[in-house]
Amino acid sequence: MTPSREDPKALEHTPTPRLAAPDEVEPARLEAPDALPPQEGIGFQGHVVGVGASAGGLEALEQLFEAMPEGTGAAFVVVQHLSPDHKSLMGNLLSRHTRMPVQTVEDAMAIRAETIYLIPPGNLMTVVDGQLHLSPKNPGALSLPIDLFFSSLAREFGDRAIGVILSGTGSDGTRGSVAINDAGGLLLAQDPESAKFDGMPRSIIATGLVDEVLPPDALGARIRDHIQQKPDTQVPPPPRASGELDTGSALEGIFHLLHNHGGVNFRDYKPATVLRRIERRMQVRHVPDFEHYLELLEADSGEVSVLRREILIPVTNFFRDPDAFEVLAERAVDAIVRQAGNAHPIRVWVAGMSTGEEAYSVAMLFAEAFERLQRWPDIKIFATDVEQKNVDAASAGTFSEAIMAEVSPERLERFFIKRGSHFVVRPELRQTLVFARHNLVEDPPFTRMDLVCCRNVLIYFLPATQERALRRLQYALAPGGHLFLGSSESLGALGPDFTPVSSKHKLFQMLRSATLPVDTRLSGPPPGGRQGTTRPSRPPAGAARSRDALAIESAQHALLRDHAPPSILLSDAMELIHIFGEAQRYLHFPSGSITLEVSRLLPSGIVPVAQALLRRAMKSDEPIRSEAGRFQLPDGSAARLRLSARRLDGEDRNAPFLLLSFEAQEEPPAGDGEAPQALDMNAEAMERIHSLEQELAATRESLQATIEELEASNEELQATNEEMMAANEELQSSNEELQSVNEELYTVNAENQEKIQILNRLNADLDSMAKAASIATLFLDESLRITRFTPEVQQIFKIRDGDVGRPIDDFTHSLDYPDLMQDLRLSLREGRPCEHEVPSASGRYYLLRILPYTLEGQASRGAVMTLVDITSVRDVARLQAVLDSQAHQVAVLDREGRMQMVNTAWRAYARAHPKDPMGVPEPGEDFLQRCRDGRMEADGAGERMARELQRVLQDRCEGFALEYRQGEGPGAPAFLVHVGKLHHPEGGAIISRLEITDWITRARD
Repeated sequence: MTPSREDPKALEHTPTPRLAAPDEVEPARLEAPDALPPQEGIGFQGHVVGVGASAGGLEALEQLFEAMPEGTGAAFVVVQHLSPDHKSLMGNLLSRHTRMPVQTVEDAMAIRAETIYLIPPGNLMTVVDGQLHLSPKNPGALSLPIDLFFSSLAREFGDRAIGVILSGTGSDGTRGSVAINDAGGLLLAQDPESAKFDGMPRSIIATGLVDEVLPPDALGARIRDHIQQKPDTQVPPPPRASGELDTGSALEGIFHLLHNHGGVNFRDYKPATVLRRIERRMQVRHVPDFEHYLELLEADSGEVSVLRREILIPVTNFFRDPDAFEVLAERAVDAIVRQAGNAHPIRVWVAGMSTGEEAYSVAMLFAEAFERLQRWPDIKIFATDVEQKNVDAASAGTFSEAIMAEVSPERLERFFIKRGSHFVVRPELRQTLVFARHNLVEDPPFTRMDLVCCRNVLIYFLPATQERALRRLQYALAPGGHLFLGSSESLGALGPDFTPVSSKHKLFQMLRSATLPVDTRLSGPPPGGRQGTTRPSRPPAGAARSRDALAIESAQHALLRDHAPPSILLSDAMELIHIFGEAQRYLHFPSGSITLEVSRLLPSGIVPVAQALLRRAMKSDEPIRSEAGRFQLPDGSAARLRLSARRLDGEDRNAPFLLLSFEAQEEPPAGDGEAPQALDMNAEAMERIHSLEQELAATRESLQATIEELEASNEELQATNEEMMAANEELQSSNEELQSVNEELYTVNAENQEKIQILNRLNADLDSMAKAASIATLFLDESLRITRFTPEVQQIFKIRDGDVGRPIDDFTHSLDYPDLMQDLRLSLREGRPCEHEVPSASGRYYLLRILPYTLEGQASRGAVMTLVDITSVRDVARLQAVLDSQAHQVAVLDREGRMQMVNTAWRAYARAHPKDPMGVPEPGEDFLQRCRDGRMEADGAGERMARELQRVLQDRCEGFALEYRQGEGPGAPAFLVHVGKLHHPEGGAIISRLEITDWITRARD
């Protein structure tokens, strides 16, 4: 069933075997109601396989896709637990094992067939309208990516969803897998024996909903079979009412088997819902029709259990619909706690509680109300379900870490204990609940309840069954009690008996009490026994009960009501099963722990008579009657009664039942020789006393023998205890040593982590420095094998990225250096650096340095070889030599007029003539400013030179020549200056100065 659950903060579990009121156990929860079918994907129309994996899942994924058959037409979505701080290599790894394209999901990515999609790190993923959507993961909160994706997959693709759980720890994927099963999809799990970590596979297998458990390499074929060999079951339209089912049909046989197997009559449930689950199991087992499936059920009782479990699928969580639970706490729970008295404990019934989340949610609300109102009355919460496995799971009070998404941190801290990957309800909360199996529509209800919660159960019943269940819930309520229903449920015809506390959240308070009507509808086997599992006879298909049969049945009901004595049906353990007529007037239900034992329910005066009758009836095939007597009744009145008891044998090997009847007597009955023999109470009592004395003597002998054995065992246990104490002391000592070692290891680990961070930072600095310097650098070990190199080395040596570890002499190079290997070995051997200028075949020159080094604390050596390109340096030196070879004075200027180069002739003339206004221009000096400073002759030659030189530097002319004298008088030296433009991208000018004093003198002569 799909119950509504939410916040679990419960406590551990105190065993309470049975419930007391003659009314408990209710139907479990079915899958989603007929009105809410799963949505179909709008975009992609094929099957989608969701694969959940965690620790150890890589190997399983590789095996899964390695063996995946081609042509399935399905899309595969892999959801893993990935670290957000590291780049995932899953795409590259999986692509080696499959021909299907492997893609990392991007937001709003459309799904395509025969494609594998991978969730990216640090994201959660859902599927909506055939597209995969991503959302960032909250780093501070628990995230369950597999549960989230599987749940959205079930909503989107319905029975075309396939869930696969592989190796992993924890329980992520369990609740999402339940959603896939609920939607009619296929659910597969890896065999835990083949998983590196079996936590996730075992968690989903424990739900009982897995269709098959297989090793990873066999899952692909199972997926293909499910997709390609889907049988066409062609389920006929559901019948109009449960009573109109063809009792001779195969479907009726299936219902019959289910009823016999678990005592639940699924004719009371909406047919479309039940048929949908039956059809799903037929698809999983590859059965074409109902007739063959019925034969399978008759031959395989395990399949009956699986089918029943799937119909009663437990979909639930804590505090489902939080707003409704908040209203319940404020308007009902607080009022109940305020009105509770010391003499009357609070009584709550949670019907259809599935696996207990809703019951624990209600218990937490009451615990919080006690604290809030500072009142602590006694409380007992009866939590029931029709499925025993659900009852056992709820009673254990252990839940997976998935509840962290449903329960607030405060409630988790207060009501749960963390044990490994699970949360266990604390004992103080657990002891407030009593769990039991109970069928809401067939078993007697509880009584005097202050609150009854029955949420999302009634929606799975037929209308008539809904009304019958509601009347039982109304009967269970105390005057003024509250009824809490699901959001899609209503009171129906019982509306006038209740007043709404919150219509929106379906919380009601009872105005008028109701008596429990006699339920004469015989929807299952008769009380006298349970039918076997053989197939019922099959009358012609479509046969329906006639009007005469209905009239006969109504007459039988009337006769039973008017003429049969009030009676109670008991099990062989003397526990109440059913009440006939007005027999409840002879019963009383004490407060405290609930029990159905008849000796606790009958008045004290009737108990010995009833017990004697029942013991005799168990051994006799005839009815046993007591003498008429006057007995005190629970309501204080007295009545003259005759009690009778008879045994009702069950079929096959089933235990018998007992029927105890209360016959009201006005006058002593007249003697009748043919009447059953009356019971002689005195003789019966003496016989019973004698039997008890014999049993007591035997018990004493057995007790004495047991005492002697215990004394011997005690001595052995004392010796064992001393040995255990010695071993415990040794273990404590070892534990202290291990603790010390653990602390040391933790410290060393922290230091190693810090060193790793430092090394990573140094490594990054080294890489950055090598890239910034753009110097070809080659690292070699003592065997001259390459350990590392910069990209610039690849221009000289024919090395690729994958050649690390190979000897350097395996590679050719462009250097004109035949002694390279000899110098490398010599430098490594003697530990001396080596340096050479080496030309290359490309015409470039390199300064090659070999620097040996020794690793600290190790004997091994290595070498670093750097090759610095000095071609431009050599070109500059060659140009300077060319300038120095000129006899006249030459200088080179940049675009700004600053001196760059001066030849030797200019420097020599300046040293020989200190008064030369030009002097010795130094590199970087502003030559234009030197021309303008006025130290040249008075006719303004300096200004003219500066002006013309500015034009050349600005690319307005190609050059000029200028003649000037240095000083006054005919003997002053004369110079001819020629300036030319440098045709170079950086611009500039070249100046040559020649002394022409002698030329001028000869010309005048």
